[in-house]
Amino acid sequence: MEVKHFDIEGPFELVPDIFTDDRGIFFESFRAETFSKLGIEKAFIQDNHSFSYKNVLRGIHFQLNPYEQGKLVRVTYGKAYDVAVDLRTGSDTFGKYISVVLDSKLNNMFYIPEGFGHGFVALEDCILQYKCTSYYYAPADTGIRWDDRDLKISWPVKNPILSKKDSELPSLKSFIQNNI
Repeated sequence: MEVKHFDIEGPFELVPDIFTDDRGIFFESFRAETFSKLGIEKAFIQDNHSFSYKNVLRGIHFQLNPYEQGKLVRVTYGKAYDVAVDLRTGSDTFGKYISVVLDSKLNNMFYIPEGFGHGFVALEDCILQYKCTSYYYAPADTGIRWDDRDLKISWPVKNPILSKKDSELPSLKSFIQNNI
C-alpha cells in the first residue's frame, strides 16, 4: 500500500495494492497493522455510507471535543473531491486545507484525524463510505461554511447543491468567536 503525506501533518492518502485477474480485482480496504505502523492506534467504531448525486456538496462538518471523529474515507462508486480543514487550535496549519480526489476506480482512501473538518463534493453520482473513531453525537455536530472566503477552498464545482443546514453554517471566524 502506498501512503501519500501532505504539508499538513496528520491526514494522508492511501492507495492500496490492487490485484487484478480475469475475474476482477481484490484489495485490502482496511488493515489495522498498517494504521498502527502509521501511528494511528484509535479503533474505528462506526461505519457510515452516503449516496450523493453529482454536484452535491456536503460539509464542512465536524464534531466538537470530546466527540471529535477521525475518519477513513473512500468512494465505492463514482468520484468525489474530498477536503479536510485543519481546525486544531494552536496548529501551525490552522485554517488550511488539503484535498484528494477519491475515485472508485483507484480505490484510494483519505485518512482524516480528529481535529479536522470534512467536506466533499460529488464529481459524479457517488457512494462514500467512511469509518469513524467515535460515534456520531448530534449535540456535538457542527460545521463551517463550505465557501468561507478565508479558507479559499478551490472547489471544482461552481454552483453545488447544498442542504439548508450546510447553506446556513457560519464562517470559521464567526464559529471561533461564538464557540472558543
